[in-house]
Amino acid sequence: MSTHVLTPEPAVARRAPVTDTPETGFWADTWNVMTRELKPMLREPASIFFAMVQPLVFLALFAPLLPDTGGSALQWFVPGIVAMTCLMGASFAGANLSDEMISGSHERMLVSPLSRSSLLVGRALKEIVPMLLQTVIILIAVTPFSFDLHPLGVLVAVAMLSLFSVGVGAMSFALALVAEGQEWLFWTVQQTLIFPVLLLAGVLLPLDGAPRWLQVLSDLNPLTYVVQAARELFNGTWNLDVVAYGFAGGAVVAALGLWLGLRGMRRA
Repeated sequence: MSTHVLTPEPAVARRAPVTDTPETGFWADTWNVMTRELKPMLREPASIFFAMVQPLVFLALFAPLLPDTGGSALQWFVPGIVAMTCLMGASFAGANLSDEMISGSHERMLVSPLSRSSLLVGRALKEIVPMLLQTVIILIAVTPFSFDLHPLGVLVAVAMLSLFSVGVGAMSFALALVAEGQEWLFWTVQQTLIFPVLLLAGVLLPLDGAPRWLQVLSDLNPLTYVVQAARELFNGTWNLDVVAYGFAGGAVVAALGLWLGLRGMRRA
């Protein structure tokens, strides 16, 4: 008669699941994306100065041609140029995303632990930094030439332009996602839209005597209200109605841009 001895199996210690990366929140992910996007600019700060060539040329050659309205032409012209650099810089943001889509690095970012919302918002917030630096450069260039600097008004205007810049940057990313790496399509749409938006906002010339149809198109342009509010704030006059419309225009662009960008990023 054989006897079977049952030996207890060694207990297997339970392990906690191992994760590759620590769990982070939305804002931490957004910060990481924003700092990643800023690194190329910090490595090549000269790119900021090269981007300022066109605005400075406009200031030097166009401002003297403006009619004399009883004050410095720069006082009217500079806020529009600041808004122009904000629009143009943010609208170019999608070009970097197109390059990443072609190289395949964008797809690697999509499968990373970062949320897709933070990928877009971090990129859009990055556009605030070059806008701030460019504004500082413009003010340094024009302050010695009959331009009255009102620091508090400038700070409030920069906050308003930051909203606008985030929205335009997010729209630019949405356009790059729709173009799916086809750079010719991105640049065609971008260049087709940017100059009518600038001209209809009265950045370079006032639209007071424009035909009725141009004034209607200008009234539908959010940049019009941003530029008008920036001029009030840069002049230190603080017309609250105009400033409120400017912030409303910037907020509308930010909300629309983020909605389009997040929708495109989630479908990517």
